[in-house]
Amino acid sequence: MFRPLECFIGLRYLRARGRNGFISFISLASMLGVAVGVAALIVILSVMNGFEGELRERLLSMTAHASLQAPTGPLADWQGHREAARAAPGIRGAAPYVSLEGMLAHGSQLAGAEIRGVLPALEPEVSRIGEFMRRGRLDDLTPEAGHIILGRVLALSIGAEVGSDVAVLVPELVPGGAGIRPRLRSFTVSGIFEAGLQDHDGGLALVHLEEAARLAGLVAAVTGLRLETDDVFAAPRLARALAAELGLRHSDWTVENATYFRAIRLEKTMMTTIMLLIVAVAAFNIVASLVMVVTEKHTDIAILRTLGLSAPAVNRIFMVQGCVIGVVGLTLGVALGIGLTLNIETIVPWLEQTFRFQIMPGDVYYVTDIPAELRWPDVTLIAAASLLLTLLATVYPARRAAGIAPAEALRYD
Repeated sequence: MFRPLECFIGLRYLRARGRNGFISFISLASMLGVAVGVAALIVILSVMNGFEGELRERLLSMTAHASLQAPTGPLADWQGHREAARAAPGIRGAAPYVSLEGMLAHGSQLAGAEIRGVLPALEPEVSRIGEFMRRGRLDDLTPEAGHIILGRVLALSIGAEVGSDVAVLVPELVPGGAGIRPRLRSFTVSGIFEAGLQDHDGGLALVHLEEAARLAGLVAAVTGLRLETDDVFAAPRLARALAAELGLRHSDWTVENATYFRAIRLEKTMMTTIMLLIVAVAAFNIVASLVMVVTEKHTDIAILRTLGLSAPAVNRIFMVQGCVIGVVGLTLGVALGIGLTLNIETIVPWLEQTFRFQIMPGDVYYVTDIPAELRWPDVTLIAAASLLLTLLATVYPARRAAGIAPAEALRYD
């Protein structure tokens, strides 16, 4: 595409020594602007990817990959359905649950929460609740003990601790459709967990499956089955196939937590747009530097045209200059961005120790470390978009240089 002569002249003009060394400074600033913008974009998107992965891991630590429910009403013969689910390919675990919405009261404090009935022996198949227990054990939940396990934030909101008695109030349909009446039961707090998400820590209470069934007025039935799959991203497909086979309804984590991930995608889109503006500013600097070179070198261009250099060749000379600025800046930016991302776990603690501040305070955020996940498709997309912007920036100055009329340019020189 570019001939040796065009490359030679373009690289010589890039340095722009002589009467106007300021042009060389503008070219360097443009190159650094592209590098900083690309590096910042790679690091920020990688951090957003890391937070997305961390959020997904925390959500799925307490939320099953998928769930099955009866088409209407509670799910009977859950044992048979569980055996069928466990035998299905790709399903790692299955456990029954009963879900109720209710109020918890301790003293004068009230809080709404989901009361979830679980079987301690089967629950580890579909959640990591045992890892998050701060006080007590999941096995403390037994059918007749009247024990309840609260999320840490929920316990704090009603002023309860291990050993406290809490009243659980749930609505009950009056037979015959005459309305709703409250059903009240007292439980003793036997444990407190902390999963690291407000929805769980501030709005979830666990009781034994049989006690939750009694609260819900269920006889030999449950709300549904929660499933764990070998591949979390295959959960929607596996749940859909299993539900069709068993004649049940299904749901999965991508539907139940869609709001979280939609918010993250929106944030990533906004951050990408903002960071691309930095690259765009650098591209405008490329335009400015090339226009100044064209203005300064108009006599040289006229002489070259007089010696037989074609207008397209002049066009390519200045495209060489712009491409070098863009490609060098892009290469530096990609290298810097990848280096920062891969070493962010070392860089962040060093910054915190050096400047004596914590970027993610533990009393404000559940995630105290900054996670980063480098995705090569993102790097490729960033590089392609940045290269396109810098190439577009060379079009106007190159066309302006090619349009210089030799006779007009040499008239007063």
